[in-house]
Amino acid sequence: MPQLALYTFGVLKSPLADPGPLTREFYDTGEAVYRTISRRPGYLAHAEAAGGDRGVLFEADWGAWGEFAVPAWYRKGRGADTTALATTLSLWTGLRPAFDAVCTGPHREALNRRHDWFERTEHPTHVCWWVSDGVTPPWRDGVSRLEHLHAHGPAPHAFTFAHPFAA
Repeated sequence: MPQLALYTFGVLKSPLADPGPLTREFYDTGEAVYRTISRRPGYLAHAEAAGGDRGVLFEADWGAWGEFAVPAWYRKGRGADTTALATTLSLWTGLRPAFDAVCTGPHREALNRRHDWFERTEHPTHVCWWVSDGVTPPWRDGVSRLEHLHAHGPAPHAFTFAHPFAA
């Protein structure tokens, strides 16, 4: 049975290492949201670095999720002190459970605050696609599909919650 892969990407206004109140608030909110989402019906897994260090994305060991990658339009830092992005890669049993987790509850509340933390962009912030059962999508797949979505619009290869395609 196919599973839904979901990749999200946003450029933060300040680096992850920034000690300011907005960065701390983003982390605190994000940790609470992740705890809630991981208990949602339909949630299967998400990419986690083996070390779990904040801001150490490019150098981290992501195991089966592959080498960390970002879209070509990301132009900010890549080191622990300068990285200014937030990204997720997750697996779901289907489109509806993923949509419900993202668009309701604590994540919806966080989305309402996104302009406090993230730069505004003309690029898409999420992309969905179907993978075979047992497949762990690598970061590079998420990036290439987000870039494809930006360049070509929704298609079975790369789509959004607003413009979905069946498995």
